[in-house]
Amino acid sequence: MSVTASLHDESRVRVVNRVSDLRSTVAAWRKQDARIALVPTMGALHAGHISLVEAAKRHADRVVMSIFVNPTQFAPNEDFAAYPRRFQEDAQKFSAADGDLVFAPDVAEMYPEGFATTVMPEGPAKAGLEDRFRPTHFAGVATVVAKLLNQCQPDVALFGEKDYQQLKVIARMARDLDLDSEIVGVPTLRDPDGLAMSSRNLYLSIEERARASHLYVALMRCAEDLRAGRDIASAQAAAWKALESAGFVPDYIEARHAETLAPVARRDEGSLRLLAAARLGTTRLIDNIPV
Repeated sequence: MSVTASLHDESRVRVVNRVSDLRSTVAAWRKQDARIALVPTMGALHAGHISLVEAAKRHADRVVMSIFVNPTQFAPNEDFAAYPRRFQEDAQKFSAADGDLVFAPDVAEMYPEGFATTVMPEGPAKAGLEDRFRPTHFAGVATVVAKLLNQCQPDVALFGEKDYQQLKVIARMARDLDLDSEIVGVPTLRDPDGLAMSSRNLYLSIEERARASHLYVALMRCAEDLRAGRDIASAQAAAWKALESAGFVPDYIEARHAETLAPVARRDEGSLRLLAAARLGTTRLIDNIPV
């Protein structure tokens, strides 16, 4: 088993880098009749991630967190190289939250030489939201999550609702592939001004951070309009204009069916989710709320 030495003295959490060590640890817990939870992350932990750990502890006896910046979900023009990596701090935060095991594989462990299989999701992955702007993204997400679920075989795996389309893609994949793990969504944790917590918020300048909460404000006002009976197209157009006035460059702001993410024309077509993505400077922010 590989353990990061500097963490051994500062933190009680165990760190393993190999699938075989992850599986042997989980197997030992299974012999004690423990329920296992998995919290997959790419690191750069914030309070939102810790809320996933806290939720995991309510569902299971032992909590595993994976920390892996997955290259296959980044397009060539995206921020893979620049994505924040703070492993020492991350492991200490996980330990402080009473997590049990960090699985921190390197790229060669997850994608060894000759790796040639990719999960190609449809359904929510082809909803015309994030996939319209990041066409290879969900294949990378589905592939790495399928591997993590197979490697750990948790009773439950927890994902934040902030990445709502991702949550629906993973839930659909787990059902379709008969993966024996319950997929649980955890509500978005927000800063006091409403901005959804995200590792990419670190990219915002001080001035951009002061304006970033307008994304949440636009979503809330759009949802209020829809509840008040305003037609969907008009409410979305007003939200788009509000975002532009706040200095954003919107990619989308759309009301969709909450489960399938299919487009809707009227408020009475079932439970709705309002989703948005917009750029503020060089940072792309996403958010969503129920309607």
